[in-house]
Amino acid sequence: MRRLVDLCCAVAGALVIALVVVAPGYAAGPWFGGQVGNATQVISVVGTGGSNATVDLWQRGPAGWAPVGAGIPAKVGGQGISRNTFEGSGATPMGIFTLNSAFGTKPNPGSGLPYVQVGPQHWWVGDVNSPLYNTMAVCAPADCPFSTAAPTENLDIPVYAQAVVMGVNAARTPGKGSAFFLHDTDGGPTAGCVAIDPGMLTKIIGWLRPGALIAISK
Repeated sequence: MRRLVDLCCAVAGALVIALVVVAPGYAAGPWFGGQVGNATQVISVVGTGGSNATVDLWQRGPAGWAPVGAGIPAKVGGQGISRNTFEGSGATPMGIFTLNSAFGTKPNPGSGLPYVQVGPQHWWVGDVNSPLYNTMAVCAPADCPFSTAAPTENLDIPVYAQAVVMGVNAARTPGKGSAFFLHDTDGGPTAGCVAIDPGMLTKIIGWLRPGALIAISK
């Protein structure tokens, strides 16, 4: 029998995120098991075919891992989820990645992570010849010390009303991929990010705390 649970966290009191459906199978614990070190918050993303996926939210307390949100529909890359991602692959990377910061064109919604409000001069650098590759930069287009052509992304776009940075290619190896985010969905496949309903993402951004991880699998 299914039951409803509140997604919540102590942030100067309990922050209720949403009522979601959690199935009995979750009693067995999360699939990512001992792969996440001492993390206490994990966003699980599991592909369900094509560019579709399901997001579950897990919190670890004294009694172990507990599901605090489940069955959230998501979109992933048009090429699905893959262990082999690279610049322009169109696939969402499989693995476990940090969630260290957030940004968006909207003001800070109450993020538990460092948050930057972005505008027309904010970019995510995809220029493989730039030392700024796979980082955020701020400059007027004519003054940028990198190519602003694709795959560099201007961050002043609707799906980046709010986003969380996924620590994919943290070493910033040229060509191994840039600009992987958890962001608002427009209903279609992504270029490699994970996209969910904006209202739910706002609540998740408020729930996340430093040290949170995202775990992605097929």
